[in-house]
Amino acid sequence: MFNLRANLAYLAGMRPYLVMAVMLFFAGVIVGGTNPSLRDFLDSQLAGLAELSKMAESAGNPGLAVFLIIFFNNAIKSALVMYMGALFGFIPVVFLIVNGMVLGYLYTRIGEQGENAALIFLKGVLPHGILEIPAVLLACAFGMKFGGLVFRTLGALFKRRSGLADEYEAFVIRSVPALLVIVAALLAAALIESTVTVWLISL
Repeated sequence: MFNLRANLAYLAGMRPYLVMAVMLFFAGVIVGGTNPSLRDFLDSQLAGLAELSKMAESAGNPGLAVFLIIFFNNAIKSALVMYMGALFGFIPVVFLIVNGMVLGYLYTRIGEQGENAALIFLKGVLPHGILEIPAVLLACAFGMKFGGLVFRTLGALFKRRSGLADEYEAFVIRSVPALLVIVAALLAAALIESTVTVWLISL
């Protein structure tokens, strides 16, 4: 399970899913940043994030609360998209597109308010996003891989063929260390976001 070479080899074989995850995410960024008809939906997504922020601010230790909320929110969602990808890969695909749309919309809205969106993103997204975004992309790639296996299983049933048991076993075995790496990256990202990012935004 924790054979580094085997895990890296499996990851290399997932390149098509990783490329697809990147493409879906950035497609979401473009759509969210350029499609005014989605404003109400994206405003509702941002409102949900604002509620989490208010919850943290009302805690006895806001800094710790921000860290815990960010970490558990991202870690739980990443684990869900990995394994609920079994629903034909639908959930990780939607997750990628929606999160990309929120990011693109936020960038556009900041610019519309007359602020330097590029500078704000440089200070407010890049420090933690350099870890968080790749971790989420990897989780979604695993989720889509799982969905692909389910599709292939259905096809094999119709053709009265099997032989996918080894692939399921490999997925389960390799997804565990991948999830641990993802959680570790999200832990570091949450720590950066709740400290360094907050400090940079305040400058």
